[in-house]
Amino acid sequence: MQRRQFLKVGMLTSVVGISGASALWLSQGGDVKSLTLEALMSKLATLSALPTEILANLSVGQWNSAEVFTHCAQSVEYSMSGFPQHKSVVFKRTIGTIAFSAFALKGAMTHNLAEAIPAAPKLDPNIDVHQALFRLITSLHEFEQYQGKLAPHFAYGELNKQDYELAHVLHFHNHLDNFKQLGKG
Repeated sequence: MQRRQFLKVGMLTSVVGISGASALWLSQGGDVKSLTLEALMSKLATLSALPTEILANLSVGQWNSAEVFTHCAQSVEYSMSGFPQHKSVVFKRTIGTIAFSAFALKGAMTHNLAEAIPAAPKLDPNIDVHQALFRLITSLHEFEQYQGKLAPHFAYGELNKQDYELAHVLHFHNHLDNFKQLGKG
C-alpha cells in the first residue's frame, strides 16, 4: 500500500472508531425529565432532610459531601458574578464549545470530580454539610431569579440562561456519581 493510501485508510479508521465510540457514549445519556432546575431542587430538598451524619458521608470520592455542595454552589454563583480564571479563548471556542455541546446532546456530563474551579477559593472539608447544601440551594434560587447578563463560563464560553441551567444540573448530576446509593433521577 502506498503511503498516501495508508494515511487515508488510517484516518478513516480513526474517524469511524471515534464516531462509534461517541455514538455509544451519547446513547447512554441522562433522563431528560430530570435535567431541570425544578427536578434538581426536588433532589436537593430530599437531601436536606437527611440527618447530618448520613448527608456528610454520602460522597465516596476525594471530596466530602460539603465540598461537593460548595463546589457546585461556586459554579452557580460564578455564572452570575464571573469566574475568577478562564481557559484561553481558543480553548473555549473549540474544545469547550464541543464538550458542552456533547454534554447537552447526551444529557450527561463527565469531568474530573476532584478538580476545583480554576482560582476559586480552596474548598473547606470541615464546613457544616447542611450549611454547604443550603448555599447550593440558595445559589440555584438566586440563579433562577437572576435577570442580569450571565458571565462567560471559564471553559465553555458564552452560555445563555437555558444552557447554563442545563450545565448546572449536569454538573451536579455528574458529582452524584460519587454519592452512595443515589441515582441521577
